[in-house]
Amino acid sequence: MSIDKELLDILACPQCKGDLTLTDNEDGLICAACQLKYEIREEIPIMLIDEAIPLGNAPENA
Repeated sequence: MSIDKELLDILACPQCKGDLTLTDNEDGLICAACQLKYEIREEIPIMLIDEAIPLGNAPENA
């Protein structure tokens, strides 16, 4: 099950407060400005800066 569209609309990057986009395989949220991926685990976005994955280290299809 994918993340709710209404939730995605109100979520913002905790670092820069910018917009987030859902990854192609719906396993994370991407902040293009910060080049970070916030994972989605068990349908819950993990919005902690310390746990964000830099896009340079993210797996393919991030």
